[in-house]
Amino acid sequence: MPKIPKSRRIGQAAVNAVRTLLEEHDHIVQEISGQNDFGEDFYVTFVEGDRVTSDVIKLQVKGGDKWRRANGYAVPVSHHGDTWADGNIPVYCVVYDPDSKRLFWANATEQLRRSGPFNRPKVIGVSPNAVLTGATMDAFVAQARRYVGRYRGRQAVLTHLGEMSGVEFAPTDHVLHFVNAYDEDLVFWKSPGDRLATLLHSALDWEPHLVSLTSLMRSEMPPPDVVAADEAAARLWNDDDLSSAEDLELTRPEIMWVASCFMSTRQADEESEAVLGSDECEGCPSCTGEEPVEHANIAADVLHQYVIARIVARFEAEPDLLQRSISAMREEAELEPEFVAELGPLEADPRTVRQVTKLSRSTMKDLGPEAFRLAVIYLIHRIYIGGPSLPLDEQVRIIWRIPEPG
Repeated sequence: MPKIPKSRRIGQAAVNAVRTLLEEHDHIVQEISGQNDFGEDFYVTFVEGDRVTSDVIKLQVKGGDKWRRANGYAVPVSHHGDTWADGNIPVYCVVYDPDSKRLFWANATEQLRRSGPFNRPKVIGVSPNAVLTGATMDAFVAQARRYVGRYRGRQAVLTHLGEMSGVEFAPTDHVLHFVNAYDEDLVFWKSPGDRLATLLHSALDWEPHLVSLTSLMRSEMPPPDVVAADEAAARLWNDDDLSSAEDLELTRPEIMWVASCFMSTRQADEESEAVLGSDECEGCPSCTGEEPVEHANIAADVLHQYVIARIVARFEAEPDLLQRSISAMREEAELEPEFVAELGPLEADPRTVRQVTKLSRSTMKDLGPEAFRLAVIYLIHRIYIGGPSLPLDEQVRIIWRIPEPG
């Protein structure tokens, strides 16, 4: 008599567990026929209260211990890379661990789009913190629905530009796009009310460069009355951390485009302030007479080096700090889904994990950006940045997962 392979039983258990959990929460699950299996097992339509929403995702379900890795789970991309990354409906991977009888999830589409079409990962990383249970269902659904919503209206444009440049824009940000004569992309990015903007240029590997309208023109002779009449503009003019058009090798059309972006966003901010000014104030510092809160201002490289130095100092004083911190993070029940989603690809990369586990004063200079990010996630709960007039040790406040001794 033919025997039924164990893998088939575990695979069916995985499918049943996912379907049961989703349907217990009233979401609509439609199984995709095995004859039409192109890397997805279910369509899931989310339900809010008693209302069927228009938010739909696809699930690829895997069951078995062969998907387990040292720092979580991994689902092979195989030949599904293009369809998972470029389809109209995002694909999520769900892994069923037969030993713990638990489900774990990852947004495959997001991971693939972040990596870009020329650097596709071979696996989708699934973090052991990304547990899918009745208790985490609401957070998972909220995350998935937000992700689906990123591909509608103006948010779809922001999502496309963000995936292209490696940045996540807020819905209220000013984001403008320009393609030059060489088919290179420039993205102008500014928060409402800010005098500074970030310029992202594909020809410069999308490295962010802070600019102001005055620093942009630094390579040319400024009108004397502009600097004399505006103290803030004078400070921006003399700030070497801000890039000029010459530094960025911008052409004349590119300079004019960036300048017009500053002008148009300033007008939009003024119109918004006029609308807000018509409403009754609710305790802003200018009306209450209170001193305004000092805004943080610290160079990214200074912050990076300071945090790394603090991490290395603790590693040397507490050799078991990493394992204790990882255990503490695994036990946290309220990790944000977006934060959990970031863990998956980081933990699935053996080189990144190896750099973190071998982090020391001597290896610090070779630490890649992914390893730095993973080390921060493992060790640090939150970083607060205080006012620029404070000493560095007071300006940067680190909340560790394992409090410092003493």
